Amino acid sequence: MAFTSSIFSHIPLNKQRIFSPNAHKPKPRRATVTTAALPLLSAFTASELDGTTLAVIGGGSVAALAATISLTDPERRRRLQAEEVGGGDKEVVREYFNNSGFQRWRKIYGETDEVNRVQKDIRLGHSQTVENVLKMLKDEGSLEGVSVCDAGCGTGCLAIPLAKEGAVVYASDISAAMVAEAEKQSGEDSFRCGECNHGCCTYTSTVMAKEQLQAGREKVVMPKFEVKDLESLNGKYDTVVCLDVLIHYPQSKADGMIAHLASLSENRLLLSFAPKTFYYDLLKRVGELFPGPSKATRAYLHAEADVERALKKVGWKIRKRGLITTQFYFARLVEAIPA
Repeated sequence: MAFTSSIFSHIPLNKQRIFSPNAHKPKPRRATVTTAALPLLSAFTASELDGTTLAVIGGGSVAALAATISLTDPERRRRLQAEEVGGGDKEVVREYFNNSGFQRWRKIYGETDEVNRVQKDIRLGHSQTVENVLKMLKDEGSLEGVSVCDAGCGTGCLAIPLAKEGAVVYASDISAAMVAEAEKQSGEDSFRCGECNHGCCTYTSTVMAKEQLQAGREKVVMPKFEVKDLESLNGKYDTVVCLDVLIHYPQSKADGMIAHLASLSENRLLLSFAPKTFYYDLLKRVGELFPGPSKATRAYLHAEADVERALKKVGWKIRKRGLITTQFYFARLVEAIPA
C-alpha cells in the first residue's frame, strides 16, 4: 500500500499522478493524424486492456484515437451480454464476477505475481483507496465496536483490515465467488496443511480467524460475509462504505443506490467512483476499443456534481473529498455526513 495520499480537501494529495485535459498536450505539428502517433498504445496487448480497464494514454495519443472511436460499437456488445444472461446491468455484473471477472480481479486484489503491468497498477490504485478509507475512518477516533457495512466487499480488502481495527463489519457482495474468497482470506474457510490430501490436517475456521485477526488485540469480531446485491442490504450501521461499485451502473441507477446506502448509515457514508470528465470519458471510450478475450461489465463514469446532488436529495452533504490516481486507476473518494 505504498504512495498513500491524503484525502482531506484542504491538504493536497501527495505522491499521486493527477491527470488533467491539458497535462500532456503536445504542440501541434501537422493537421493530419496517422497511426504512428500511437506509441503508447502499441506497448499494450489486448489482454491488458478491456472495457473495465480504463486506459490512461498521453493526450496526443488520445486525440489520435478519438477519430476511430465512432467505428466501434461497445453498446451493442453490452446489449448482447445482457441478453445472454437474461437481464440488465445487475445480472451482467453478477455473471461476470462469478466467472471470468472473479478470476481476473482475485489476482488483482491478491498478492500473486501472475498479473500484467496494467493489473499491477490497478492493484496499487485500489490499495491506495483502501488505505485512504482506513485513514479517514481512524481520524475520527478508535474503530473499536463501530459497526461498518462494506457494500461490494469483493475479496475482503477493506473488511478484513477494518475487523483488525476492532470494527464490527458486515460485508456483502453480489458475487458468491467473491464472498467465498473473502471468507477464505479472513479465515472463515478451513484449509488443508498440504501434507495430505484427505483432510486429516484441516484447521477449523474459528482457529484460523483467531490466529489471523486477534493478533495484537484482545477482542476482534470477525467480518460477517454474505451474498447480497447492494439494493437488498438492510439494517442500520454507524458507517457505510461502497468502493468501486458505482462504475458498474449508470447514473440513473446510481442515484437510487446512493439514496439506499445513505438510509443504512447513521453517521458516515464513504463512496468511491470513477469521475466523469471530458478527458476521462474519452479515455474510457478508448479502452472500449480493446475488449480483450474475456467479457467485461460496462464501465460508467459519474460526475462529482451528480453524486453530490443525489446525496443532497436525501439530506446528506460531502465533508471530505479526494482523488486517487495511478497510471491506469483513478477514483474520486468522498465522505458524506447528514446535512
